[in-house]
Amino acid sequence: MGGICPVNSSWETFLQEQLERLEESGRLRTLQPVEGAQQPVLRRGDKRLINLSSNNYLGLADHPVLKEAAARAAIRGSGATASRLIVGHDLQVAALEEKLAAFKGTEAALLFGSGYLANVGVLSALLGRGDVVFSDELNHASIIDGIRLSKADCYRYQHRDMDHLETLLKQAAQRGFRRRLIVTDSVFSMDGDVAPLREIVWLKNRYNAALMVDEAHGGGVFGPHGEGYATHAGVSQEVDLTMGTFSKAFGVYGAYVAGGRDWIRYLINTCRSFIYTTALPPAVVGAIDAAVDLVQSSHQLRKALMAKAERFRRRLREMGFDTAGSSTQIIPVVIGGNREAVAFSRALEELGVLGVAIRPPTVPEGTARIRFSLMANHDDEDLDVALAAIGAVGEKMGLI
Repeated sequence: MGGICPVNSSWETFLQEQLERLEESGRLRTLQPVEGAQQPVLRRGDKRLINLSSNNYLGLADHPVLKEAAARAAIRGSGATASRLIVGHDLQVAALEEKLAAFKGTEAALLFGSGYLANVGVLSALLGRGDVVFSDELNHASIIDGIRLSKADCYRYQHRDMDHLETLLKQAAQRGFRRRLIVTDSVFSMDGDVAPLREIVWLKNRYNAALMVDEAHGGGVFGPHGEGYATHAGVSQEVDLTMGTFSKAFGVYGAYVAGGRDWIRYLINTCRSFIYTTALPPAVVGAIDAAVDLVQSSHQLRKALMAKAERFRRRLREMGFDTAGSSTQIIPVVIGGNREAVAFSRALEELGVLGVAIRPPTVPEGTARIRFSLMANHDDEDLDVALAAIGAVGEKMGLI
């Protein structure tokens, strides 16, 4: 027998109904290929687009040093062939983890395939029934999913609201939980604001909790050498566990968790997304190794990125746009409705600007937006063109 297996009628009905609902609510997403996503300007078909939707904050994803490092490492083979606990833990991986621990100022570090795998695996390994976790309401989906898998009690505190967090910590103290963990993004990926880490550390110590910080969007960008926002805030030594990614400012792929030696030893033995995943390919490990060195010396790129972001954000606010609480390289323009956000994005594309519409469930209902993210190597003239286009679309749609 050959051919395509027919879809069961009940499944076909279900799939069609769900896709129709997504379409009706303005949430249906499609894949749109581009060329040159690593660049400040990319192409979609024959159209040149100023790229304001990349996480390549320092512009390193196309850096010759990283590409050369990947090519050299690829000589060892195209794949790692097995998980880390089998034969996937080679000398290069071990050396990289030592370098990461030194970079983060911790006793140990552990590589993961992605930030999603790290957060889901770490949280579900550390927490269980009888434990309680306190999570900012705007934390990344991978944190939310890891908490759900853990079966621990979860108290979600209002975004960056330390009074609310303390109220919840007091309530939990009366219930006799075994262990307490506070988890937060350092830089919030959709609002571009930052966690009040100094206040969180104070509460963590007062209520005998551990603290895990997701530095996905802070790593490489903040800190004297790109260590992350916790270092910038002066509290890195108070953070028990840090998750960071290499797919954004570092310009590569993969993730890490850094912390005390016992934390890492425990995760090696219990974290399912680490144990049951093939190790990163040699080319990726080689590129990460070079990126960690390059990021530490990229002081001018960090300075340029922040200057461009500050100017871009100020101009948007002067026009009258709602940029949420942004204070980083991530600058949203909050539109509200899903269809309106999509229409705004499409109008920008007609004017040569790529700004992707972000809709629920990625952001809360009624806060659909265009999420602009800047790169250190954006050309100022291109940014001026983009600002003019954003203003024109905003005026036409009656948003400003």
